[in-house]
Amino acid sequence: MGVNPILYAVPVFFGLIFLEIWIARRRGHLVYRLNDALGSLALGILSQVSGALTKFATLGIYVLVYSYFAIYTVPMDSILAWVLALIGYDFCYYWLHRMGHEVNVLWAAHGVHHSSEEYNLTTALRQTSSGFLFGWIFYLPLAIIGIPPVMFVVVGLIDLLYQFWIHTREVDRLGWFDKVFASPSNHRVHHGQNDYCIDRNYGGLLMIWDHMFGTYVDERADEPIIYGIRGALRSFDPIEANLVVYRKLWQASRKIEGWPARVKIWLQSPSMPLDSNPVAFEPQAFRRFDPPASTVRNAVGFAEFMVLYALSLHYSATVEHMDLVWRLVEGALIAAKGFSMAMIFNRDPRYGLSAMAWAVVASLSVAIAQPDYGFALWLILAWGLVAPLILKYADRAAPDLASA
Repeated sequence: MGVNPILYAVPVFFGLIFLEIWIARRRGHLVYRLNDALGSLALGILSQVSGALTKFATLGIYVLVYSYFAIYTVPMDSILAWVLALIGYDFCYYWLHRMGHEVNVLWAAHGVHHSSEEYNLTTALRQTSSGFLFGWIFYLPLAIIGIPPVMFVVVGLIDLLYQFWIHTREVDRLGWFDKVFASPSNHRVHHGQNDYCIDRNYGGLLMIWDHMFGTYVDERADEPIIYGIRGALRSFDPIEANLVVYRKLWQASRKIEGWPARVKIWLQSPSMPLDSNPVAFEPQAFRRFDPPASTVRNAVGFAEFMVLYALSLHYSATVEHMDLVWRLVEGALIAAKGFSMAMIFNRDPRYGLSAMAWAVVASLSVAIAQPDYGFALWLILAWGLVAPLILKYADRAAPDLASA
């Protein structure tokens, strides 16, 4: 299938993120926190790993439906056909996105994207790892119409990449543009917890679907938007972010007698409480999850992220040549490293044990599967032993933060 095209966009993503940070600082805006930003990036990395493991199944289903059920073959040499394919894709995306907010089992996947309590360009990269379960269903009409798989992949990539720039607070309202296209202003509304923001502005590229189906609303200048989800995640753990809603749904369904009622739990709206304690939105009481951290703790957390990022680059560049077992092993190591990094920012005292255990398991795995990477083994082991010691020293040097 070739190298993931997202790899080529990564330098642009990071360039724009640094540009946003620079602009925000010049304006005196605080739009980034290290813990939140790295948590979002870790979720993006896990999403790419999941996508690499599942794309053959999801894209394969599209190809299968296209091959046997297409009623027409859309020509790929027509500019108009490409434009209509992009519009058709965005229409399907609108309904996937909307159902992701209106059906519990779909919200379990999509809610990951909304769980950040900040709104910046790293939020755009905060993606689910379980969207492959049901997301493909919404695009099958395109296969039946006869949009070739190559065209489907390209317009999907355009729709996805477009949505990156709209995740910012540094671009103000854009007048008529906000009414027609997805923009930072109308997408800020989409990410808000405020009452007027809930279940609004689903369009990925165009806002015409929201106007047509009554889900469009303008951003209000007199009401600051509070970002995140009601019933906050309160963790930077990418694994917890991906599993928390599934776990709650499973627990709620087990308490109910009868399969119809159990299935209903998974299909009902997320706005309906799973217990007798509905989550109320109280703007005055809202507090971001932001555990205190010393400079050294942040530095160790950033170093852990760089290890995670290096692993993800290696995975993305070589996954096509891996056998299934090593794909799963290295994917699991990446997920575990994301979990370990989050423990630093969550102030989890088990980080030291986690880091050392990861170093040992990773070293053994590489030694067995990639015996030529001898120097890498020593680096992995050394960092797994040194990082907890650095963190322990940092907490002793800043006891007020360590006990917070």
